[in-house]
Amino acid sequence: MSRVRVPTPLRAYVAGQSEVEVSSASVAEALQELVSRYPALRPHLFGETDELRPYINLFVNDQDVRSLRGEQTPLTDGDRLMILPSIAGGAAPRGLRGVDHSALRTNQASIIALLLAAFVLAAPVLAAGVGAVMLLGTLAGKIGFLPVYWTVRRLRLAGPDILQDNPEPHRFSQGLGAVVLLGGAAAFAVGSPALGWGLAWLVIALASLNLFGGLCAGCAVYYWFNRLGLPGFSQAPPPGAFPGRRPQPPVE
Repeated sequence: MSRVRVPTPLRAYVAGQSEVEVSSASVAEALQELVSRYPALRPHLFGETDELRPYINLFVNDQDVRSLRGEQTPLTDGDRLMILPSIAGGAAPRGLRGVDHSALRTNQASIIALLLAAFVLAAPVLAAGVGAVMLLGTLAGKIGFLPVYWTVRRLRLAGPDILQDNPEPHRFSQGLGAVVLLGGAAAFAVGSPALGWGLAWLVIALASLNLFGGLCAGCAVYYWFNRLGLPGFSQAPPPGAFPGRRPQPPVE
């Protein structure tokens, strides 16, 4: 069995339940099963021609179905389908997508822990490896330590925290951190360990600011470049969010 997570504004149409078990094999079938059992929910998910309303976002576990197979994404036992209406119940602002901030926090914690271990063990190669993983993740459009997040999820130590946000600034921030760490690796290579560790500690400090203070400095730089109109920096901050700050969760 899979579970469909119902947002608070729609729970009145499913007898107040926050989650509903379904036996369907795909996202589309699960939605149809849901509205068949709770007909009053149908107009809130589907239009007159039975198409999914444009402001409804769907996630299987922590992944937006638009990056998978859309409504034909398969469901297996234990999967969790999340229904997330866009901000204010209308169309999402241009560019905003579901971003799992739990995955981002796990990534930041992994970076901090590994860089601290590198410093304690006097292992600059480990610090360079962290930078390489961050760079590869950025190039792939994912967080660098995604397997760590998958492990955390499987162990049920954390669940998804999906917010309407721009993924591009977070990728830019990770890439910026990777460049700083690889710059540190170059410093080690030319015999400047003080500079190398200084750059590693800079990344630790910025990742800690993000993890514990909720401020992504790299994201703020991205939005600053956006205000300057630089090519490639096309996304503006989410409505109501200070540049670099974590967006507010939807009202439940």
